[in-house]
Amino acid sequence: MKLSVILVNNNLCDLLKQTLSALVNAGNNIEYEVFIIDNASTDKSVEMVRNEFPQFQVLVNEENQGVAKSYNHAIQLSRGEYVLLVNPDTITGKETLNRVLDFMDIHTTTGGLGVRMLSPEGRFLPESNRGLTSAWMTFIKLIGFAKYLPKTRLTNRNPKAWVEEFQTSEVDIINGSFMILRKSALNEVGLFDERFVKYGYDIDLSYRMRLAGFKNYYFPKTYVISFKSQDKPKFSWQYIREFYGAMLIFAAKYLFKMPEIKVEGIPQLYASSYEIKG
Repeated sequence: MKLSVILVNNNLCDLLKQTLSALVNAGNNIEYEVFIIDNASTDKSVEMVRNEFPQFQVLVNEENQGVAKSYNHAIQLSRGEYVLLVNPDTITGKETLNRVLDFMDIHTTTGGLGVRMLSPEGRFLPESNRGLTSAWMTFIKLIGFAKYLPKTRLTNRNPKAWVEEFQTSEVDIINGSFMILRKSALNEVGLFDERFVKYGYDIDLSYRMRLAGFKNYYFPKTYVISFKSQDKPKFSWQYIREFYGAMLIFAAKYLFKMPEIKVEGIPQLYASSYEIKG
């Protein structure tokens, strides 16, 4: 099978319906499967999927188990050569799947790929090629980690000079709203770190891809529309716990024992402790 698409949903029934409809339109002539992991929704999301998209697989969690753990569950069940992780509020362009798969087929050293993201109003979202939101950029700089993400160029005062909106570029971090991953790379690098419940899981995995010697790319020759509806109020306790907690986990994981990017001919200093079955 060519592609496994995985979405994690929590009470986004209407947007999820639009997202799945767009995936159906984009999936013509592609052999693919879709997993929807529902984290204890109460808005009839599960009923909607089962009634309107019976060809897709629904995995129901009675409690909200978080994004990283839910993705891991579905990845272990997936059969695709590639795994696409997409938010349930992200609309895929009609040609997007074909174009990203063509890129991955040609560029065999690519571990993961992100695309040009637009707001519903058509505004370019800079996290498309940064991979990081402004808060994460500030945090990465504060802990002195920026030098380990050279392709993110966090110390460059003129970021527009190095990656334009329409410029295909190698990057350090892929944004989790829409990230396609090579399954064989995942088999080597491993699953998401489940300590990152909702935030930071994409940053951590992208960095581990780079450590293992794979390349990550920003590919702007197609697009998705991101509604970003899953963002919680910035002053809620749940947001503070999940968002800033992810930053603390990231700092504790990498700040004191810094592995280096693997170079051909030089053994990796810190072997991955993550394993998944092919």
